[in-house]
Amino acid sequence: MYAAERQALLIDRLQRDGRVSVVAVADELGVSGETVRRDLAVLERDGIAQRVHGGAVLARSIAGETALAQRTSEHQAQKAQIAKVALELVPASGGSVAFDAGTTVEQLVDLLPTDLTVTALTHAVPIAGKLLASPAIDLHVVGGRVRGITGAAVGHQALEAYRDTRVDIAFVGTNGISKHHGFSTHDSEEAAVKRALVSSARRVVVLSDASKLGREPVFTFATLPEVDVLVTDSSASDEDLEPVREAGIEVILA
Repeated sequence: MYAAERQALLIDRLQRDGRVSVVAVADELGVSGETVRRDLAVLERDGIAQRVHGGAVLARSIAGETALAQRTSEHQAQKAQIAKVALELVPASGGSVAFDAGTTVEQLVDLLPTDLTVTALTHAVPIAGKLLASPAIDLHVVGGRVRGITGAAVGHQALEAYRDTRVDIAFVGTNGISKHHGFSTHDSEEAAVKRALVSSARRVVVLSDASKLGREPVFTFATLPEVDVLVTDSSASDEDLEPVREAGIEVILA
């Protein structure tokens, strides 16, 4: 088993149980305790785990976050419909598009035609892998330290890359949308990269299922007026959408 696979398993256990034991994981995987400790050190560096005697616990900073695999299975029908509608906003050819990390954005990428000729930027490792399969796309991968829980690159490399970039349109994910807190997420480093991404785009499109409306994770990455379009599902209430529309955002219901 590769290190990335072990670390993905550790993240899953931390999300499920809140803690992991070095001895138990080492026995289960048939590896040394030192190997598990090295993996936990990586997760601690990424802000996912906090090492304790004999193992690790889920870091408080991501207690509100959900692992990528789990988020992929949540609200699948709504995300698929949102992605289908958002596809109509992708430039037909010759434009430049930035793709944020996130499961709904990833579903949009799955729908892109194989002959699409655009310049694409992304800091999301899973999305970069999918874009690579489209030979007509001029792919630019934004680098940095990759957070295992989301697959997103963060840090100064990612920030500088987006600050030096200007794209026609950006498709952005979010963990929360509210009148006073804007668009927000759980991690400060990801919020910083999202903020730089939003600033780099002439048009900003947020893809979000209705469950995010009214939520307020800790870190804001965009105010309501900084976003041009919100694509969400039809279960969104008029009450939740009222401040969004009042801010001048075009709301498209999928």
